[in-house]
Amino acid sequence: MILFLISIIPIRINKNIEPNDDLSKVILESLQKNKMQICDNDIIVVAQKIVSKSENRLRDLRNIIPSPKSIRLANFHNKDPRLIELILSETTRIIRITKRHLIVETKHGFICANAGIDQSNVSEDSQKTLLLPENPDISARNLRKSIHNISGKKVAVIIADTFGRPFRKGQTNVAIGISGITPLKSYIGMNDEYGKKLLVTEIAIADEFAAAAELVMGKTLKNPVAIIRGYEYETLSIEDDDEFSIKTLLRGEHEDLFRNPDSMIHYTD
Repeated sequence: MILFLISIIPIRINKNIEPNDDLSKVILESLQKNKMQICDNDIIVVAQKIVSKSENRLRDLRNIIPSPKSIRLANFHNKDPRLIELILSETTRIIRITKRHLIVETKHGFICANAGIDQSNVSEDSQKTLLLPENPDISARNLRKSIHNISGKKVAVIIADTFGRPFRKGQTNVAIGISGITPLKSYIGMNDEYGKKLLVTEIAIADEFAAAAELVMGKTLKNPVAIIRGYEYETLSIEDDDEFSIKTLLRGEHEDLFRNPDSMIHYTD
């Protein structure tokens, strides 16, 4: 029997992240201040908010001029039309809209509320909003390379954000950007404990790491970074890092039983 001892270590960041801050230096300096160190094969989970802040993805609603479409949607949806305008600017299409919810598909391919745009835990200025990173995979790769260059340690990086889930209440952290680790662990072709061949089982380990890290990161604890240590995974070299992308986890519409009408069979008893 193989036993894994996995640790989830919160990293407190006392600095308020500003545009153009070097997150790798901030993280490593925070570790040093707390008499901690990074190790080879650590998985570093980083909250999307500090990545977006460092990449200057802050937007001021006072500078946004809403379009007629945004104003019409705002009248129905009961949201600030300037915020609607920002959401539409990051959106490829609207999936569902109600008085309370605006679910869209982002330019990244994510299906989420409000295109992932945040107003909580962003700024003391209520007019400031925060967009998702423009390309979270590239953000993760750049952070991984920088940490490696400074520390010499080979780590994986996951950028995490909080999403709602269809058919279930509550939110959970999911991976929106990855580097140095495959997002899926496939069991296809392997036998289960009774010898039956597995045909479809693939575990979204990147999402599982993101969700596990949230247990110590929280929303009010000022721990926007966590280290997951002790999980054995196949490491990717810095040079081959673009081989995998978070897009691997995104189910295309043609595969989606709930968005592809051609896949549906209308059954009546």
